[in-house]
Parts: sequence; C-alpha cells; structure tokens
Amino acid sequence: MVKVREDQPTTADGKVDTGAWTRRIIAMAGLSQGDAERLQRACALSLEAEREANDSENIWSKGTSSFRTGLEMTEILAELRLDLESLLAAIVYRAIREEKLPLARVNDVLGEAVADLVEGVVRMAAISTLRNDSDQNVFGKRYQDQANNVRKMLVAMVDDVRVALIKLAERTCAIRAVKAAPEEKRRRVAKEVAEVYAPLAHRLGIGHIKWELEDLSFRYLEPEDYKHIAKLLDERRLNRQRYIDSVIDTLQESLTGASIDAQISGRAKHIYSIWRKMRRKDIGFSQVYDIRAVRILVPTVRDCYSVLGIVHSLWRNIPNEFDDYIASPKENGYRSLHTAVIGPERKVLEVQIRTYAMHEDAEFGVCAHWRYKGADRDGTEDSYEQKIAWLRQVLEWHDEVGGNPLQDDLIGGVEQDRIYVFTPEGHIIDLPQGATPLDFAYRIHTDVGNRCRGAKVNGRIVPLNHTLKTANQVEILTGKREAPSRDWLSPGLGYLTTSRGRAKVQQWFKQQARDQNIADGRAILDREFRRLAVENLDFESLAGALKLKSLDDLYAAVGASDLGVGQVLSVAQKMSYGNRTGEPTLSLTGRASARKDDADVYIDGVGNLLTSIARCCNPVPGDAIAGYITLGKGVSIHRQDCSNVLRLQAEEPDRIIQVDWGEAPQSVYSVEVIIEAFDRHGLLKDITALLDQARINISSMQTLSDKRKNTVDMAVTLEIRSFNELSRILARLNQLPNVASARRKH
Repeated sequence: MVKVREDQPTTADGKVDTGAWTRRIIAMAGLSQGDAERLQRACALSLEAEREANDSENIWSKGTSSFRTGLEMTEILAELRLDLESLLAAIVYRAIREEKLPLARVNDVLGEAVADLVEGVVRMAAISTLRNDSDQNVFGKRYQDQANNVRKMLVAMVDDVRVALIKLAERTCAIRAVKAAPEEKRRRVAKEVAEVYAPLAHRLGIGHIKWELEDLSFRYLEPEDYKHIAKLLDERRLNRQRYIDSVIDTLQESLTGASIDAQISGRAKHIYSIWRKMRRKDIGFSQVYDIRAVRILVPTVRDCYSVLGIVHSLWRNIPNEFDDYIASPKENGYRSLHTAVIGPERKVLEVQIRTYAMHEDAEFGVCAHWRYKGADRDGTEDSYEQKIAWLRQVLEWHDEVGGNPLQDDLIGGVEQDRIYVFTPEGHIIDLPQGATPLDFAYRIHTDVGNRCRGAKVNGRIVPLNHTLKTANQVEILTGKREAPSRDWLSPGLGYLTTSRGRAKVQQWFKQQARDQNIADGRAILDREFRRLAVENLDFESLAGALKLKSLDDLYAAVGASDLGVGQVLSVAQKMSYGNRTGEPTLSLTGRASARKDDADVYIDGVGNLLTSIARCCNPVPGDAIAGYITLGKGVSIHRQDCSNVLRLQAEEPDRIIQVDWGEAPQSVYSVEVIIEAFDRHGLLKDITALLDQARINISSMQTLSDKRKNTVDMAVTLEIRSFNELSRILARLNQLPNVASARRKH
C-alpha cells in the first residue's frame, strides 16, 4: 500500500512552523533537546539559499521547493531514527544538488561530517547516469567515462551506509512528487526506483521504505494492473477485516492459555507483492494465499516455535508453504517463520511469527543496528557488517573484472528470492533462485569454477546446468587441466545465472591470446550463421555497425565473449532489413499469431470465437474459468466453480472447453528445422519435451528413419518469435544426447 504522509506543521500564513517541525523531528528520531539549535540552523541555511535563488514564490509550495523537499527527506530519516548528522545533511541536500547552496558553506555552518555525507549522496547521482546509458544500449564508452564517479560512490556507501539511506529518502520524495508530472517523467522516475532503489532498500533490509517504493513505481509502470488489484482488495476489505478479527481472537485465546505474551495484528499485503506472486506462480488473485494474513510478535525465538506448534494444532498447514527464515535467514538478514494454513471457513490464511527484535530488523534493517560515534548495542558491529557486505562485494568484483558486472550487480543482480545450499563440509551458501552447480563453483572460488568438470548434488552426478534447490548438498569435481567452455556463456543452455559467474568466465577468455580469440570467434559465428541458414552477409559492414574497426576485432570480441552472438544477430538482422534490393537475408516467414487475440478471453485450442461473460457468476480476470459452447451465441464464460457450469459439465461435457484470460497479441514465424540424429528410445519424447518446456509450438513434423545406419532425420516446423529464440532452441537441441545436428533448413 502507498504510505499516507503527515503534513508539515504550518503557521497561520501557510509557512512551515520550523519550531514545531523541529520538536516533532526530535521526538521521532529520539534526539536530545540540545540538537534543536543545529536543526534550526540547517533549516535557515536551506531557506536562505532558496530565497537567494529567486525561488521565493515556490518556498511554501508543497512538493516544489528544495527547502520543503529537504524537510520531507528529514522526516523519512527521522522515522528510521537516524543520527543528527544524517538529518542535517537531508535538510540541505536538495539545495546543494540544485546548486543553490555551495558545499563549502555547509562545511562552515554545519561541520565537515555533514558536508562529507552530502558529497557522498551527490556522487550517487552516477547511478542515474548509469541507468540512462543502459537504456540507450551505449553502455561501453560512456560507462568508462563515469567509472571513477561510480567507484567514488561505492566507496562512500561502503564507508558510511548513511549515504545510501539519505539517497533512498530523496528518491522516496521524488516518486511521491511525480503524481501530477507528465507520464514520461513518471515512468522514468518509477523505472529507476524499481530497478535500483527498491532493491537497494531490500538489500539493506529496510522493508519500511522498500514496500512504498515498490508500490509507487508499480503504480506508474503498470497502472492498469495496479488499479485492478487495488479494486479487488478494496471490494473484499470489509469481509477480510471481519475474518482477520475473528482469527486474532482465536489465536489470542490459545496463546494466553499457553502463557505466551504475544502481540497479534493483521498484516497489510502490498499491491506489488500480490502482482509479483501472481506472475511468478502463474496464479489468479483468488489463489494468492497471503491476502488474508496475520503477524504474531513474541519475546523470544523459543516462543516463535511454540506459537508455530499452536497455529498448526488449530488449523491444518498447507504442504510446501512453510519457510523457516530464522534457521536460514534471507541474504539481507530477514528472519521470521512463514506458514500457510486452512483457517476458519476453509479459507487460506498466512501466519508470520517473529520476535520483536526481528520485526524491528525487518522494518528498519541497518537502521536498527546503528553504531556511529561510539554508540553501542550488542551484536551491532557484526550485523552492520553483514548488511553492507554486498556493497563491498560489488566493489571487489568491479576491481577484478571491470565493466558490465557493476551494472549487473547494482541494477539487475539484486535477487529477492534466494536458495540455501550446503558445501560437503556443511557450510551454508546462499545463491539466487535458479542457480546451478557452476554458479555455486564460482561463488566458492574463481579457480574452482575455472577447473570445474562436473558436480554432485546429494551424492549423485548432475549436469552443470542442473537447477539447485534449498537444502541441496553440492560437491564440485575439478580437474588439473580443465578450462571454461564458451557454452557456459550461452543463455539458452542455462549453465550460469549469476553475473559473478559470467564475469569470471568472460575474464578468463579475455586473458587468452588475441589470435586464439579471433579463431574462436570466427568459428562461433560461422557455426551459428550456418545453423541459422544465413548466407551472403557482409561481415565487414557488420563489424562497422557494431562500432568495431575491423572484422578481426569483431571475431576477437566474440571469441573473448565481450560480444554475444545474440547481439551480433540483432544488428545483422537490422542491417538486412535495410537492404531494399531483395529479400532480407535474415528474414523469417511470418504470420500474425492466431493463438492470442485482442479479446479478454483466449480460447485454448479453438482460436477466435465470439465470447460473452456469464451473468450467473460474473467471473473477473484472475478467476479460474471454463467455457460453454452455446447455440449461435459463441462461448459463454463461467467461473469453474459456477453451479451452472458444473451441471452442464455433467449433462453436456462435449460442449465444455478450456479457456484462459487473454494476453497481449504476439507474432510468430514458421521456421523449418532439420534434426539429424542417431536413433534411440525416447529421442522424440526428449525433443518434444524440450520444445514444450520452452513454450514453442510445433506446426508439423516429419521423420525418416534408416534402420541400417540407425539414424533418423526430422523436419520440424516451429512457431518462433525471434531470431534469438531460434538460436537458443537450436543450441539446446544440439545438446540432446544422440543429436548430431540441429539447424534451420536452407
């Protein structure tokens, strides 16, 4: 849910009452009354700077002045109970950023420590520049130009995490203020917040800010989905609240009887997290288990597990819906017990159980473990170090490999779902969801990854692209003369999912001789273009289009894995479409897909038909639905649990069809692929299973077997969405046992 902010106190003439505001900040942040004078001095400094900049007409306008923005930033940080220096830096930051106030003046009036904090936050503007460059696909040269700024920003964050917190407050104010801005600006700010600052808040463990940033950015990036879920939540709010109140009464009675002192409350479910769970699990709104949820806070860890036993004795728990983040905390230090049960009225209920200290950590992250200027709390130093360890890690990887890994880890590499696996010695290693044994090897040590030749999971040999799961025990098999394979960098083969692993492999290939890289790059491109049946391509022009000086530079870049085959394909395809002399070299025979249409309902296996929503049950998007073929009126759409459709299913089952809610229309292209293989039992099943897993439709298939040679040739027509998808599918087909060759037909 979007946070409703409290207005700043004002005087009768509409100006901010800085005295009353200062008293409120002191109470919120737990400061002493002696700090009021420095806060007032900072307010006066920011106000004076804005007046001198001839913006006096904007000073008292909400959300438009650097002065008022500074006050709002300070309120956010006061809620996190930051120290006085952080609050002073927040008050004057916008004035300095907008060049209304010189940094030297802040140093003179408020002190060197405050000036250093502000300077660190200003340097973090490099993230925005980095994000813009990434969007324009010109990351190379411009990125190198900014590398020093980014390095300074990272060093500042590592040395003092308050810099990152002040920047988070500033971006929170920014996304709150764009409500009335043009759509282009709203989307630009929301995209940056969603991709950089919400993950940063997550990494620092500050759920208090993370949820607001995610919900607001989602509101502007996906407005229709946001409104739809918000409407569904509002429609069921009263019934949900009645249900939660009843559950809380039952739990309170049981816990009091067990002599457990607990605080129980309903837990607000955030709109973005609902949407993300619906997308990730491919489920409807009615299947999101934690729409109805309660949170139980207790004094000790022992009480957490006692409460869990009581909850499971009251209601039956749902298998595979229990997570123990106390025994295995998330990578940002989050600890709690999560369980889902079949509650009263046979409705699914989520229950979170944690201690008061865990709850403070979950809401305030690093801010709950403050240690500045001699302040001390038990265990503070270790917790603080764990919270910012990932920032040091990003800096370390940047030193080792340079370039793109910084962007990957800062912007795209912040995972929200983690798995926890064991080394053979029993040490716990956390990895992103979907990680492989090869990712694990590079997480252990670069040399282990480079010399990896195999892996065991729970004592059994598995492929290097095997997907790991929590609680797996992983053992890496190494050899003395093993070396990385270029296949590891192919996204379609799924060997590496972490940016660290990819960066290490790329670094290894960069260290090889240029001549070898040229030979390898030529072989890779020749093989790929031959597989895709691409002919008569001007490679010299292709190198120029990729901003490379010569064909050898192109081959060397591909051979060293600085340039992916997919990037080369995309540029080559654009070049071919610019050739008006004939048929494009890389063209596909295309047709508009009839499998999805612009209607709200997609009818599985039938195509486009007239549809209507049944009035008896009025299904809404997200409900499980079924279709009934009427006489002359197309297909009537019902909820699957509708009494009418259940009756019709028994009486006329041949007129009930499977339907699903529609998606955006797509285009697919018919491509004929030739597969040559040595025949074996299960070969056809493996091929069709691979295509089904990749969601590739098969239009036709012909096979010709030679029993004498024990070979089989297949001609398969596939519906492909892009050349990159075709390249990935051909690469995976070539990896199947007994497949000698899989290529596009000339």
